[in-house]
Amino acid sequence: MSTFKAPKGTYDLIPPESAKYLAVREAISAPLRNSGYGYIETPGFENVELFARGVGESTDIVTKEMYAFETKGGDRLALRPEGTASVLRAALEANLHKAGNLPVKLWYSGSYYRYERPQKGRYRHFSQVGAEAIGAEDPALDAELIILADQAYRSLGLRNFRILLNSLGDKECRPVYRAALQQFLRGLDLDEETLRRAEINPLRVLDDKRDDVQKQLTGAPLLRDYLCDACKAYHEEVRDLITAAGVTFEDDPKLVRGLDYYTRTTFEFVHDGLGSQSAVGGGGRYDGLSEMIGGPALPSVGWALGVDRTVLALEAEGVELAIPASTSVFAVPLGEEARRVLFGVVTELRKLGVPADFSYGAKGLKGAMKNANRSGARYTVVAGERDLAEGVVQLKDMESGEQAAVGVGEIVAELRSRLS
Repeated sequence: MSTFKAPKGTYDLIPPESAKYLAVREAISAPLRNSGYGYIETPGFENVELFARGVGESTDIVTKEMYAFETKGGDRLALRPEGTASVLRAALEANLHKAGNLPVKLWYSGSYYRYERPQKGRYRHFSQVGAEAIGAEDPALDAELIILADQAYRSLGLRNFRILLNSLGDKECRPVYRAALQQFLRGLDLDEETLRRAEINPLRVLDDKRDDVQKQLTGAPLLRDYLCDACKAYHEEVRDLITAAGVTFEDDPKLVRGLDYYTRTTFEFVHDGLGSQSAVGGGGRYDGLSEMIGGPALPSVGWALGVDRTVLALEAEGVELAIPASTSVFAVPLGEEARRVLFGVVTELRKLGVPADFSYGAKGLKGAMKNANRSGARYTVVAGERDLAEGVVQLKDMESGEQAAVGVGEIVAELRSRLS
């Protein structure tokens, strides 16, 4: 047994379980690829200031959860705790917004890192698929992203998830609400750290998960009552477009999410079968983030969906994904000449896109057939010296148990025909 183990709060993806994660990533990204979103990949670490400015210095992510370190050259870097700031930074650095085709539509998939108390559904290393539409202020974009996420989840077979929707206003109406909320919070019995947070970003207090805080928030002013006419109209159009697409949602006037950069539309996907870690994904509009990190004004919207929690949601609903067998044909050679011939057959099948595997090592027929069974292959090709002397191999259907002799020169075509 190895001396080393995976770090606390992390996990390894190992076959066959890892196939679920690949299937989830594929299902989430498929609607994006069909809607004009191009793939982007950013480094696993960035300048600390990118997240301090973008995510927000008062957020738990930056103050408590971010893995920050200093390099040998003196640079202050951080493992990425979320994807939006990195993607926007990369788009600005590559001047994608100057190509003349706005919005810039991007999707990504990768690992993210936060120092948290490990529990089911909350890890220190986790996986997300995300999407960003950069450089356009249009309710149809907000609606598009919500609809695409709904489409992705439903394509996986998920049904018991809910979409929560809210508007956080903009720079015109939010300051008025912010002042009203601060005045309310100052009258509560809150600890010093929470009061300090209320002075920096009072909306973050609404996101506090502690029961004693939530009880005191009853009667707190709601942002929807302070929205300016422009924000009200924008939000109504988002709601109308989603409704027209047949996507159901719930208005949640207390939804703020945990990042400072959100404006106007904010939304969350929750699954009630996951207990306290019920959020499987979420996102919203972040019209001022580009300016926060030194770029031009680029109104944008996006989301990130958790691969780990989506897998847990599938398990909670008892959904079994239709994952194709990794091997369709398994070759069992008996003797050196058969090894050479069948290895050539396997190589040819793979070139033609047929998943095929081979019995490696000096195994006897019994041991090799056990491996064939474990592989999940539909067909097994067996050949020994006598078979090759007659110019044939034995083709066995692993479902029916039927076996027939097929000419060596015809076996590839025969397998392609049966598997098509």
